[in-house]
Amino acid sequence: MEFSHSERGMEFREKLQGFMDECVYPAEAVYAAQMGAAGDPNHHPAILEDLKAEARNRGLWNLFHPHATEGAGLSNVEYAPLAEILGRSFHLAPEATNSNAPDTGNMEILSIFGTDEQKDRWLKPLLAGEIASAFAMTEPAVASSDATNIQLRIEADGEDYVLNGRKWWISNALHRKCEVLIVMGKTDPDAERHRQQSMLVMPIDTPGITIVRGLPVFGYQDRVGHAEILFENVRVPRSALLAGEGDGFMISQTRLGPGRIHHCMRAIGMAERALDLMIDRASSRVTFGQPIAQRSNIQDWIAESRVELEMVRLLTLKTAWLMDTVGNKRARTEIAAIKVAAPSVALKVVDRAIQVHGAGGLSDDFPLAGLYAELRTLRLADGPDEVHKRTIARQELNRRAAVVAGR
Repeated sequence: MEFSHSERGMEFREKLQGFMDECVYPAEAVYAAQMGAAGDPNHHPAILEDLKAEARNRGLWNLFHPHATEGAGLSNVEYAPLAEILGRSFHLAPEATNSNAPDTGNMEILSIFGTDEQKDRWLKPLLAGEIASAFAMTEPAVASSDATNIQLRIEADGEDYVLNGRKWWISNALHRKCEVLIVMGKTDPDAERHRQQSMLVMPIDTPGITIVRGLPVFGYQDRVGHAEILFENVRVPRSALLAGEGDGFMISQTRLGPGRIHHCMRAIGMAERALDLMIDRASSRVTFGQPIAQRSNIQDWIAESRVELEMVRLLTLKTAWLMDTVGNKRARTEIAAIKVAAPSVALKVVDRAIQVHGAGGLSDDFPLAGLYAELRTLRLADGPDEVHKRTIARQELNRRAAVVAGR
């Protein structure tokens, strides 16, 4: 594995860091003011559109996309440090560069599996940042960590499909610009377990779709929302099908690999910002005649945070390199490992930073409480820790069984 950054990657890092310093960080206070003045948790503030225009003007657009014709054309290894930088301002920077979840995963699905008609109608405006999208898989009635459990029915009826069921935790569905849903449901309950599911793409305002509520995370209502959605006799044409009937599980696995590593990259950036805040606070606050940065336990926290972040960053870069060189399937163990490790380490760093800030760390005067809420979701989003540990353990058991069998 090559540890030096490519010349192209370095150029993008410099450009992105300049954009962050000159535009994004100064915009954070403007964003907070515009959101507060609107009094609407799902308001789409003007500052975000200003940032998007500036990012596109600077060539910092669709950074996640591996195809140069549609995005920056960067490899996973090249994108990793950029996603980390974006994570330092997680409310603004990813969307400002059109590199935010779940739109990134949905764009990848449409790029790979979409028909020409679907690409024209949905992919082009998504790539242009003109609309937003949501991905509806998780359900309240079943353990959705096993995607084969999903129960929303997709039944053929003449030239249409009819959908009935309920989804929840559908991120981005309350985004003011959300126009399209990708929905996973069951087309054939009698088929082989991994061939029962299919995916459809449809307008979010299709008759029969009801957004029941936005679900809060630790009391926070995200601007883009985490919606509970009811599907009641929702009728869409058969042309809404992605790939073929029974391909839903395969599509979901294709989508989740890159999505998981992007989450981990951004989590490292969130933790790096928390570490900076912890150091600054510890250096400026005095207790019992000394800055608390001089206390040995605080120094331990700072040192341990740096060690842990470097370890998880290296594992993330190794995973990105494997995805680039041998593919997502061969990198399955490493993808699962970083999905467990990165949010856990980041949460630990943020928790230390909150402790150093005292009661202020629990408030909205600092970004730490929001960071904690965002990061805690990542131990569940795109599969809970326990599922990823199961994947790792099974791979390890199989590896050792093969060795023993060959003796």
